[in-house]
Amino acid sequence: MTTITRFAPSPTGLLHLGHAHSALFGWTAARDRGGLFLLRIEDIDPGRCRPEFERQLMEDLSWLGLTWPTPVRRQSDHLDDYRAALDRLGGLGVTYPCFCTRREIEEEIARAGHAPHGPDGACYPGTCRHLSNAECSARLAAGQAFAIRLDVAQASRLAGPLSWRDHAAGQIDATPEILGDVVLARKDVPTSYHLSVTVDDALQGVTLVTRGRDLFHATHLHRLLQALLGYPAPDYHHHGLLTNDRGERLAKRDKAVSLRALRDAGKTPAEVRAMAEFG
Repeated sequence: MTTITRFAPSPTGLLHLGHAHSALFGWTAARDRGGLFLLRIEDIDPGRCRPEFERQLMEDLSWLGLTWPTPVRRQSDHLDDYRAALDRLGGLGVTYPCFCTRREIEEEIARAGHAPHGPDGACYPGTCRHLSNAECSARLAAGQAFAIRLDVAQASRLAGPLSWRDHAAGQIDATPEILGDVVLARKDVPTSYHLSVTVDDALQGVTLVTRGRDLFHATHLHRLLQALLGYPAPDYHHHGLLTNDRGERLAKRDKAVSLRALRDAGKTPAEVRAMAEFG
């Protein structure tokens, strides 16, 4: 079986060394196996994604020596794929509309005195999971804003025991309940990161998902979505993360030094590859 990997950045800013590390990791994994490396643009957030950042990231990756087939898949061009997947999940009875605002969720957790905690903090307390069909229909008819959440307990019962193979951590039993009832879509955007990445990897035939260790826990949920949607399970390799002097993961929001800045400073592709630990 041909190994197919992918690098899937969001065009919300300039790429930095952490992105270079992740892209080169996937590209090298495909090259060493005689496989295929894909570039995918995750641009489902129209408020933050910019065409100029997409152009720049492609230029930076080409400058590093990476190649990929065209056309490149852009998530914003394939919203119908995510709607179809969401409809399939709805038909299985494992989704429900949630009308809670962020503030209401925080207040509900405070009233309860505690809430299940996952890797990203307190999980959604399930407030809207118990709404009647009549109340949901009335709220939808009234035009209230809503999100579509996954009923993870019902979904897990339907799917049964699951696992995945991680090239770094071995065989992992999936425990998607640690993430709670995550959001799969919103009224104005028919998908989320979790749903779109699962659909994209399946439709593009990705066989080895290479991504940062910070996304390890998300794989528990993605494995569940794959089973519900009838998708094959790829292998995974969650690689280490580049950090700054304070041991913090490099991030756009913290103004990590961009590849563009390194290029402007006269660094060569070989030097930047070495800085990204791929010299």
